[in-house]
Amino acid sequence: MTKPTRELSTQERRSIRKLVTGHCAGYDSEYGCLPLDCECPMLGICYTNSAMCQYFREAVLPNDPELEAALQALPTRHCQRCGKPFPVNGRRVYCSDTCAEASRKEQTAARVRKFRSKAAL
Repeated sequence: MTKPTRELSTQERRSIRKLVTGHCAGYDSEYGCLPLDCECPMLGICYTNSAMCQYFREAVLPNDPELEAALQALPTRHCQRCGKPFPVNGRRVYCSDTCAEASRKEQTAARVRKFRSKAAL
């Protein structure tokens, strides 16, 4: 369930260039991408489903939430318990089984507390 590939708009390319030159720790204006020892691959990206630099995706892209949403291949939802984003998959509301189990325990405790308070009256 990926978005169809589309060409990036001029504004998106401009935003990517601004993020790379301003926030990327591995970019140098004189040498380009320091870890790869070549021109930064993010400056030449043209399509939404192109391979992105892992560092750019994880550390630099969150600085621009609008661009991040436009470049994400899969729609995401935020976990109701911890708030961490995860890919949409049916009706899931929790990112992991751990969050689901902890939330279920809290809901059960609240339900039992309510039942006991009604029984005590």
